[in-house]
Amino acid sequence: MALLLALAWPGILVPAAAADGGKVLVMGDSLSAAYGLAPQQGWVALTAERLKAEHPGWTVANASISGETTAGGASRIAAELARHKPTVVVIELGANDGLRGLGLEQTRTNLERMVVAAKQSGARVLLLGMRIPPNYGPQYTQGFERNYRELAEKHAVALLPFFLEPIATDRDAFQADNLHPVAEAQPKLRDHVWPALTPLLR
Repeated sequence: MALLLALAWPGILVPAAAADGGKVLVMGDSLSAAYGLAPQQGWVALTAERLKAEHPGWTVANASISGETTAGGASRIAAELARHKPTVVVIELGANDGLRGLGLEQTRTNLERMVVAAKQSGARVLLLGMRIPPNYGPQYTQGFERNYRELAEKHAVALLPFFLEPIATDRDAFQADNLHPVAEAQPKLRDHVWPALTPLLR
């Protein structure tokens, strides 16, 4: 019906609820911004292609920024939600906080602000968990990982425990900096996220 109305009156604004499909908004850092790669090689672009093929009508907005911290994401979330009006929000942030040794409570607070804002907008949320190297000490590394799990439980949102799990132990899956995945690893990340994302496409 929405499509017929749009065809009959091209200028008509079809309410989001009546439109086919929906929009996925990705709020991430360089891991989602295809750092060192062509944009179309990144896992987010590959996910958009798969969505187009398997879930026609769904689109992806990638609001990821290289170097982004949870504080940056928390400061941008309201504007991105207003701009894109997403159905699903994927949050992939925290790695830069951990690498800088930022306080766990600060990271948790920022992630929680994003989750709450997304839920209040009516969007469903997928939180992509991260882990950091053990040289930061067991108390910090365990607390860092626990932040994601506890936030997901508290706010009843979907969680992928470790975003980089399929490639984390494969040195060849990373660029020379040993931080950013190569193009060949991006399909593995897409396929890792996919089973957690698809239940939210309803």
